[in-house]
Amino acid sequence: MTKEMGAAIAVGRLSKVRLPVRGLVIAAAMVVALLAAQAMGLLDDIVNRWDDIAFLSVQHMQLAAISGGLAILIGMVLGIVLSRTTFRRIAEPVMQTLNVGTTIPTLAVLALSMSVLGIGALPAIFALWLMTLLPIVRNTYIGILEVPTYLIEAATGMGMRPWQILWRVEVPNALYVIFAGIRTAVTVNVGTVPLAFLIGAGGLGELIFTGIDLSEPGMMLAGAIPTAMLAVITDFVIALVTRIVVPRGVMPET
Repeated sequence: MTKEMGAAIAVGRLSKVRLPVRGLVIAAAMVVALLAAQAMGLLDDIVNRWDDIAFLSVQHMQLAAISGGLAILIGMVLGIVLSRTTFRRIAEPVMQTLNVGTTIPTLAVLALSMSVLGIGALPAIFALWLMTLLPIVRNTYIGILEVPTYLIEAATGMGMRPWQILWRVEVPNALYVIFAGIRTAVTVNVGTVPLAFLIGAGGLGELIFTGIDLSEPGMMLAGAIPTAMLAVITDFVIALVTRIVVPRGVMPET
């Protein structure tokens, strides 16, 4: 077992708390955040901005959904292609190239994409997509490579063609590791979207950064609390989808 797969499984094991318990934890965290805002006398200020929060939350999730969806689609396809024998020799150079998106500071990636694509949602989606891509590609690649050899040999002995082995044996057995990468990447994506406001893409960053500029904690929290909630809810939803989609025999034991 490689270090990458071991890390992915370790992250997954941390997520195998029963889903009802995870739901209670999320609800408790939301209640604590609201109580803290009330204690600071900021809850009324946050409630009064509900229309702004609702509108900007939709923008926020649109940016996250588009960039994350493209990253999942392209990342899984690229990871599968790189796992084929013909392309394995270029896998690491490709990974190192994609690593640029996570190595360069987020603000620098946004600035570079803005200089090429202008201001607005398009450069923000491109930058978020680039920053989300690597964990999905790497986990897809590693997950497929770590499928036990005897399963592939058995499928070959049954007369399966290479494409049948890929879709019926390799991908199903790699799904847990793939979803671990998707979960990490998309959750971080949702938490990073507020920075897109700095290049004119909207989202909850508008409340956060405007609140900081105007020294208004209520406005800042009106953006920060929903952002945190959206990230936690996204993590919970992907964990639920993982439980439903990944074959039970592939899920590692707790």
